[in-house]
Amino acid sequence: MAQMKIRRIDARGQSPQAAVGELLGRLTIRGDIQSPESRRRTEQAFGKPLSPQQVVETICREVRTRGLEAVLEFTRRIDAVELTAETIRVSQQELAQAHAQADPQFLQVVRQVRENILRFQQAVVPRDVRIPLPQGRGWLMQRFVPVRRVGVCVPGGAAAYPSTVLMTVVPAQAAGVRQIAVVAPPTPHGAYNPLLLATCWELGVEEVYRLGGAQAVAALAYGVEGLPRVDMIVGPGNLFVTLAKKHVFGEVGIDALAGPSEVVVLADASAQADWTAADLLAQAEHAPGASFLITWHEPLVEQVYRQLELQLQRLARADLTRESLEQFGALILVQDPQQAVELVNFIAPEHLHIATRNAEELLDKIDSAGAVFLGHWSPVPLGDYVAGPSHVLPTGTTARFASGLSAAQFVRSHSVICYDAEGLQHAAGAVELLARTEGLPAHWNAVECRLQASC
Repeated sequence: MAQMKIRRIDARGQSPQAAVGELLGRLTIRGDIQSPESRRRTEQAFGKPLSPQQVVETICREVRTRGLEAVLEFTRRIDAVELTAETIRVSQQELAQAHAQADPQFLQVVRQVRENILRFQQAVVPRDVRIPLPQGRGWLMQRFVPVRRVGVCVPGGAAAYPSTVLMTVVPAQAAGVRQIAVVAPPTPHGAYNPLLLATCWELGVEEVYRLGGAQAVAALAYGVEGLPRVDMIVGPGNLFVTLAKKHVFGEVGIDALAGPSEVVVLADASAQADWTAADLLAQAEHAPGASFLITWHEPLVEQVYRQLELQLQRLARADLTRESLEQFGALILVQDPQQAVELVNFIAPEHLHIATRNAEELLDKIDSAGAVFLGHWSPVPLGDYVAGPSHVLPTGTTARFASGLSAAQFVRSHSVICYDAEGLQHAAGAVELLARTEGLPAHWNAVECRLQASC
């Protein structure tokens, strides 16, 4: 087997931009990361090479104009699956049957994980806040209400993801969302996967559709025959799903624009090389997945490299994992902990594993990460599967301004203002001054007529 060619970057004395700027640019949705197979299928489906953006714009325009007819057409052309208005939705009988035939141990784990997620997510749902005005002249409130209807995208290309159903549906349920529609591609790992269907049924989700890609997002956003439009779309997906979510934003809400999965392992001399390599491989296994080691302990770089080579030989997805490491991985040597923190905040990784002696001290200096895993005993797969926070997280440096999916994102808020007569009288002078200053006399009149009991 050829020697692995993962980047080794000596960032000592370099700025974060100089060290990893080019690599990060490839991990955003502008990086246009597509497999050769995806490019081939695009050209076959559309009769000519189109950019992902052009594909998404075409699909969304056609679905908006022609509805279900266009959805079925693109499913046939892109997924090579013939669906009809009757078969696009998974029947309740199919869902119930998948649940009845599922391994009881699997269902027990689903229930256990659901409880873990629910416990955490219910704790982070914002609560109404009511504030009295001075002297009892009325009150103000910030009121939170759940989104009415949510669409959930579940991937189903390379693997089946019951965990994604849990990590998207349960936070929505914790927030009080009552209508949830799940879309998954018409593949053996998607909407034809018995364990995925069993998980939906266990969670009480009865709307599951055999749809993937941009056509699934467009159907959710615009509504088509048999699939009413939603108010919000969440969940991960490939580049086409992400670009489609970006395209329909404004018609509906979205959670975030997610690209390839990422991990940064921030490690010192206390980190074990074999554990660290395993952490990097677990992320690269997503294929594509970006894996960065950042350390100021120089011997660890070579130790981790040797462990990567060794452990790769035992992995079922070794070729794809190796390709991810070579394309999107890096072993980065920095000067000291301060430079390490600066680099982490610049990368703003989806997953940050702080594997150091003073992990909590370093955490205080981190301001940009989707999720942080603290200490040697907190590997990222805990967050992927069981801990409770959602594994749907910002990628591609968007953790600078975005947050991971949580129950808090499934509620909207509005203010409530309630004054009594005395309260209105007390505020009138300030209203009059500002209304006249801005040249809006009708604003003042709406107050003045109440004070005079006549307009």
